[in-house]
Amino acid sequence: MRAPLPTIRVARKLRRDMTLPEVVLWSRLRQGRLDGLRFRRQHPIGPYVLDFYCADARLAVEVDGMAHDFSEQIRHDERRTERLSEARINVLRFAASDILKEETLEGVLLAILEAARNRAS
Repeated sequence: MRAPLPTIRVARKLRRDMTLPEVVLWSRLRQGRLDGLRFRRQHPIGPYVLDFYCADARLAVEVDGMAHDFSEQIRHDERRTERLSEARINVLRFAASDILKEETLEGVLLAILEAARNRAS
């Protein structure tokens, strides 16, 4: 899915204004640090901007803060995930709080690695 220019502009802004959980996760994903997997941050696809995207595995990783706990946002996220699934992109969602805690961050990274390996093979 090609992204329209306004979405590309939003992605550029989001790269400059990443949240703390996104910064923490990016520090572990960037430059192939997770088993050589290459991720892009704030990657535009169609009308969406994915927090992190591994093209080889067609895997999106989303960091959900408290705003994602409200029913309207949950429905929006479900529709978004459906549309991305139709484009053969698998979406993993993690709570921002799980990324900020060292004891749960390792589990998040293992889940990402397993999903990427399963999709790439």
